[in-house]
Amino acid sequence: MIDHPRILALDTSSQVSSVALCQAEMLVAESALNLRSTHSQSLLAQIDALLVAAGWTLGDLDLLAVVVGPGAFTGVRIGVATIKGLAQVLNLPIVSVSSLAAVAMNLPLLSRPVCVLIDARKKEVYTQQFQQQEGFPRPLSQAGVITPQKVLAELPGNVCFVGDGVAVYRDIILGHGFEPQSMAPACSHAIQASKVAALALFDYSRGLTQRAEQVVPTYIRPSDAELNRQNSNNG
Repeated sequence: MIDHPRILALDTSSQVSSVALCQAEMLVAESALNLRSTHSQSLLAQIDALLVAAGWTLGDLDLLAVVVGPGAFTGVRIGVATIKGLAQVLNLPIVSVSSLAAVAMNLPLLSRPVCVLIDARKKEVYTQQFQQQEGFPRPLSQAGVITPQKVLAELPGNVCFVGDGVAVYRDIILGHGFEPQSMAPACSHAIQASKVAALALFDYSRGLTQRAEQVVPTYIRPSDAELNRQNSNNG
């Protein structure tokens, strides 16, 4: 294990593509792009630009980190495939990071429970509850995909909401009796690759890494294509 690993971390699980370079706990460079183009059109250029800015090469990296979902199916696949390809070429370990934990990292010092709501479309959210311990989110529940109404019906009154699903379902949250102050500010909802790197470093320090072939996306629910195939087979 390297004492101060150089980390490339990325997230493409939503419309925002976030990439960061860190040396252990120190942020070296970070960028976030919220573009209409697909991540496949800009991600490699985004990584290359950060490496140039930092004065690093791919050969300088020691550890790779990627958000494996849940989130946008195509985005997750692009991020995972990119990291796996780099890991195979560079022979580097990978740490897989949950999008839900990465969002919860945006509120590291909060004493109240955190409920992450990521918009899953189809009037559902990807969700999980966390409690912050020493600056890192510890799960209080299993990750799932469910209607926001069902999530809200089971939550304690002192919870704090964070994630891009908060803005989408703000009126429903308020309608269930939660105060506006229970919702984190908008700047806290997007995943930051530097936070992904911090979670990865924590796992790396405990020896929790994977080889490229072990890294798989976390979808939670089947994609539309899979549902269509199931319906065709049932028909």
